[in-house]
Amino acid sequence: MDEGKVNKNKNKNHNMILENREKVSISGVEHVNSFNSEVIILDTVAGLLTIKGQELDVSKLNIEDGNVVITGTVFSMQYSNRESLGSKSSGLLGKMFK
Repeated sequence: MDEGKVNKNKNKNHNMILENREKVSISGVEHVNSFNSEVIILDTVAGLLTIKGQELDVSKLNIEDGNVVITGTVFSMQYSNRESLGSKSSGLLGKMFK
């Protein structure tokens, strides 16, 4: 991993606010890997975050600031290491062009 990116990530905060299981505000987001109405996968400074639910929608997205707001019914949120799921090329565009 690039040392500059590691130092950059250490300075970024990662916060999550879940409101009534219907709205999630997340900071420290670097990339939206994939999303649909049941699963959203985000690359955050703390690792990959998988959010599962029903009628999920990315209602606000600002990657420059690293802020995302998701609405819908949240069933689960789970972190995993980037290395365990492969490279970033397997994201949304990578899947589309296979």
